[in-house]
Amino acid sequence: MPSPRQPTRSELEILRILWAKGPSTVREVHGALGPERGAGYTTVLKLLQIMTEKGLVTRDESRRSHVYQAEESEQDTQDQLVGDLVDRAFGGSSLNLVMRALAERRTTPEELDEVRRLLDDLEGESR
Repeated sequence: MPSPRQPTRSELEILRILWAKGPSTVREVHGALGPERGAGYTTVLKLLQIMTEKGLVTRDESRRSHVYQAEESEQDTQDQLVGDLVDRAFGGSSLNLVMRALAERRTTPEELDEVRRLLDDLEGESR
């Protein structure tokens, strides 16, 4: 079962905006989501309130318009999500996750080079 702090898909969209733009008002987040997302201002406000309760964001109430900021870094959130995915979907096997990820989507030569460098670094650390 996901932890209560684990963001939903919609919450992740908002977190991506906060990571990219930094602390933002509801209006700024709503504007960054764009009209194609179809989320109204009050929906974004409600999501940010829920995210505050979950501890995903903090709210600065010192100004007239409240400003929201991601509580955890993008990397920390990704680490949590990947760890949960590895445990739940791949029985704790990082190898199975990596193999599935590489087989599922087209990988560019640059990405493969980066994977090789990472493997070389990890191999060097284990010696």
